[in-house]
Amino acid sequence: KQIIFKELTCSICLCLFSSPVTVPCGHNFCASCLELTWAGLSGGFSCPQCRATFAGRPQLQKNTVLCRVVEQLQGRSGAKGEEEEENEDGDGEGEAAGCWAAEPPVFCDSCQEAPAVQTCLTCTASFCAEHLRPHRDSPAFRDHQLCPTVRDLQLRKCPQHNRLFEFFCSKHGVCICSLCLLGHKLCPTSPLEQAKASAQSLLKKKLAELHNQSERTARAMSTVKTKQNQSAETASRKKELIRNEFSEVKAVIEERENEIMKAITEEEKRVWNKFDYIYSVLGNKKNEIQSLKDQIEMALTESDDILFLKRATALQRTSTKEAFVPVVEMDQNVMHSTYQSAITLKDIVKHSVIQSQEKKEEAKPVKTKAPPAALPNKPSVGKKSHGPRRKLTLHFAVVQHRAAVEPSSLYCGPKSWQINMAASAEAGQDKQKCLVPQPLRVTHVIADAANITLDYNTAHNTVVLAENYTRMSISDTFPGHRYHPQRFADYRQVLGFQCFKRGVHYWEVQLQQGSFCGLGVCYGSMERQGPESRLGRNSKSWCIEWLNSKLSSWHNDVEKCLPNTKATKIGVLLHCEGGFVIFMAVGEKNNLIYKFKAQFTEALYPAFWLFSSDGVLSLCHMKE
Repeated sequence: KQIIFKELTCSICLCLFSSPVTVPCGHNFCASCLELTWAGLSGGFSCPQCRATFAGRPQLQKNTVLCRVVEQLQGRSGAKGEEEEENEDGDGEGEAAGCWAAEPPVFCDSCQEAPAVQTCLTCTASFCAEHLRPHRDSPAFRDHQLCPTVRDLQLRKCPQHNRLFEFFCSKHGVCICSLCLLGHKLCPTSPLEQAKASAQSLLKKKLAELHNQSERTARAMSTVKTKQNQSAETASRKKELIRNEFSEVKAVIEERENEIMKAITEEEKRVWNKFDYIYSVLGNKKNEIQSLKDQIEMALTESDDILFLKRATALQRTSTKEAFVPVVEMDQNVMHSTYQSAITLKDIVKHSVIQSQEKKEEAKPVKTKAPPAALPNKPSVGKKSHGPRRKLTLHFAVVQHRAAVEPSSLYCGPKSWQINMAASAEAGQDKQKCLVPQPLRVTHVIADAANITLDYNTAHNTVVLAENYTRMSISDTFPGHRYHPQRFADYRQVLGFQCFKRGVHYWEVQLQQGSFCGLGVCYGSMERQGPESRLGRNSKSWCIEWLNSKLSSWHNDVEKCLPNTKATKIGVLLHCEGGFVIFMAVGEKNNLIYKFKAQFTEALYPAFWLFSSDGVLSLCHMKE
């Protein structure tokens, strides 16, 4: 019988089914219990027993067969109860009651033998059918309040006044009797039934809030997985670029390639493990929320008012925090430095191969002309080479001194700088004229020629990259790029893929006459959104800018107007150790545009900004 009773019990209220309904997964519940569980939900309906989820709210059908079985079982239980009341043997009644209940019956407080059938809250005693007759027949007991049998009436009594609890104090969260009202006259009190209804309403609202919080946590977990996959894609793209660089010299530098690949893989693994940890923490958070939901659902099934209010008070004080996803990014310095190392190794091998070929050509008795594509700056045989890196000799015209450039700062560079003062003090000049800074002539500078490519992950959604990531333009109809945390959100900007921490580097940019644009350098830690994400409007970027036929320099949100130039090709010279960046008009006689002097503390990236829809910026290929 106990097995049959268990199979006909609702798993929510743990009582016999009342109007049982069936969900699509096959489990049965009381119609009222299931409605209460799904109250306030707009989606994400699931079975309370097996947690199976449904696309929409299922159409509940009454299980008529199960309903008849429950009615028959209840009918037999009622018949047996009547027979036990007529039976004078008290032990037999106890055994019958014990068959259908998991706990012993409540005995009559008058005879202490027969099981009680009802409890009088006015008399605070339980009576069997025989001793309950005066309450039913005599007018004197007509006002007494009868209820189903209560096992322990002392739990329903005030320990101070020995009276039944009738009210609930919401301020102190306790049940009180009518005499306790004097001590709680300033507190908000209400009858037990009203307090229970109010607490049920609050718990239902909290259950709905917990469900929404659980959905938000699930979305946060999905976001973490998406970011995790994006980091894996980024690492995969970097590894593919490195493989392409190593494909030319893989036979001789395979060991070095493996070391660099290991660094990328370790960085990927580090970020992956962080995302795994965040995902596990969010999973624990979701389990905590689900546990609290289950406790509230169990509390809502409590029929005893006192126990329910105690549980409801404790559950209302329980709070949960919102899910938080910290920012986890891959170390861009590791990614860029490994890629730059691969390029350097490729250049070393190429330089060695070309040098050996030139030696073979010179060893031939017949002299041949150099091919048209021969590079003018290659070191001749027997002379000391400048190293495997691409070097560029820059020739400067006479540069008129400007207020923003101190003459002494031009002397602080390395030995590769050769600077001569032009003889400007002519005969007959007075002393006052000699105190004016004179023009400077820089004869030549040897710097690393940098072939810059644009970083796809930083390009604004309206910026279109072309020609192997060396050309940028604006398109308002462009569908946009995939999300990346390094992408500029508010300004049409993009950074170079290469970064520089030491040495002297030079690159050139081709721009259109009259374009609204800007170019410069910045730290990789510069903001990607907000007002401070624009070049020159923060302390982490230096740039020159063409806007409305006006040329100006920008740094730390400070503007300096500069004389305009008609040049369409701009050269950028960066000296990391010397701490300055110079912008030059390529092809003009007085080619110095502006010079920034700073103490660089981070790696620097080339940066570009474009406003005009018809404007184009192109990075020039620097020959060796």
